[in-house]
Amino acid sequence: MKLLFDFLPIFLFFIAYKVYDIYTATIVAIVASCLQVAFFWFKHRRVESMHIVTLVLIVVLGGATLILKDETFIKWKPTGVNWLFGLAFLGSQFIGKKTILERMMGANITLPAEIWIRLNVAWALFFIALGFINLYVAYNYDTDTWVNFKLFGMMGLTILFILAQAAYLSRHIKHEDTETQDSKDGP
Repeated sequence: MKLLFDFLPIFLFFIAYKVYDIYTATIVAIVASCLQVAFFWFKHRRVESMHIVTLVLIVVLGGATLILKDETFIKWKPTGVNWLFGLAFLGSQFIGKKTILERMMGANITLPAEIWIRLNVAWALFFIALGFINLYVAYNYDTDTWVNFKLFGMMGLTILFILAQAAYLSRHIKHEDTETQDSKDGP
């Protein structure tokens, strides 16, 4: 349910674009993002960083798109979000004792520190690469293709990356389980 809530502005942007145009879709995305943050605030009395980053970028870049009548600005929004997340993941390795990924998943999974660092770097590189891929599509294909890529391509790439991460994690989790069993069995 949370995933649907997080992607709601993107889905609404996509629908509004298909029914109307890029400018109407931009307005819909701005309003949906504002409502998303407000709803989350009223329900939880806090706001997630991802929602704030997305809201600020959609208001600034979406606003520039509407004021200047130039769709280039809205096309930069996914790149901005992904690059900021990539930088946050990289920066988390130098701030505090745990990476962002370990803070998010550490309560559920026990891994050696070097594995957390590898996974964290992988996520950072994924976000940065996704930002570059977005720019490639935005500048080399028409707006219809970019809008389709924004919803289906980016989501598909993210799902594939998560599956690859799960396969990588399963190797290390099984390895830990085997070591635990071996230590119980004795020498």
